[in-house]
Amino acid sequence: MRIKLHKDFLKQYQKLRANEKKKFKERRNLFLQDEFNPVLNNHLLKGKYLGYRSINITGDLRAIYRKKTTEIMFVAIDSHSNLYG
Repeated sequence: MRIKLHKDFLKQYQKLRANEKKKFKERRNLFLQDEFNPVLNNHLLKGKYLGYRSINITGDLRAIYRKKTTEIMFVAIDSHSNLYG
């Protein structure tokens, strides 16, 4: 499975603190091993993100992605309230 990062994701990622970037990399690696590991709380989204899924990065930080046949496209990373509020 190939991972791609949307330009909006990259902009948001650059604003994260160093420990949050490190945590994303850890969770991304866990995701690649088992995308439904309970730690990730991987779930379908509704509303404006219909068709996308979300994984937990930290207590409040979420990463949103869309899965296609051969790739995963991460499209957003931000706090729960900024993404869904």
